[in-house]
Amino acid sequence: MISRFWPMLACAVVSIAVVVHTGSAGAQSIAAGPTASPVVIELFTSQGCSSCPAADALLKSYAARRDVIALSLPVDYWDYLGWKDTFASPKFSKRQRAYAKLRGDGQVYTPQAVVNGRTHVNGSAKAEIDSAVKSQGGGGVPAVTSLSAAMRDGTITIELPVAAQAVDDATVWLAVVQAEAHVDIKSGENRGRKLTYFNVVRELVPLGMWSGAATTIKQQTSTLAGSSGDRYAVLLQKGMGGPILSATWVEAGR
Repeated sequence: MISRFWPMLACAVVSIAVVVHTGSAGAQSIAAGPTASPVVIELFTSQGCSSCPAADALLKSYAARRDVIALSLPVDYWDYLGWKDTFASPKFSKRQRAYAKLRGDGQVYTPQAVVNGRTHVNGSAKAEIDSAVKSQGGGGVPAVTSLSAAMRDGTITIELPVAAQAVDDATVWLAVVQAEAHVDIKSGENRGRKLTYFNVVRELVPLGMWSGAATTIKQQTSTLAGSSGDRYAVLLQKGMGGPILSATWVEAGR
């Protein structure tokens, strides 16, 4: 699709129960070494974009990898072409525009893959995506903390130990994800096609800010707008839309 240039729009922060554990200065200065974090691929796509199905299909291969968190974020700015994307959210369009402004290139298009919040490539170009993933560490990038998350009895608990390196305020995001979805497109550029989408983000909410102290965040899934998701991912991101610092899938609690 033809590139679009948009201003950055701010994301709203929701309230959440956050516990910051503080100890002595000596204890806070000791932290475990950096651990490997999966590389995050965010595919900005649209059911109304004729160039997107190839990228949507390609995302399946990344969704199967353990060293990658691959997410599909459907945007709404192509809805005027004759088909309203059934998964699109203006939140995702705002997020894509924010990335473009922070990078300084203003490039907003579909299909666009943003890798670790740092670089963007054509979402259907496997070689370009592979190169971008490799540049971020291939099997993972050094994380500023050994982020972990688990869910038990409908409550997600996120643990952030003391940062292994200095960090400015970072945002803790929770993505509600539908593992697979099938859509019959009845009009627009993809009319008549039956398309499959992988790791569709149904909701993306900021749970709080983190500045390097040991922190526990708890979130009840029943209060999330997209609580019917199959799985959840946690992203730790510089500011509200900068580079991804760490990421993990939410594991089933015991």
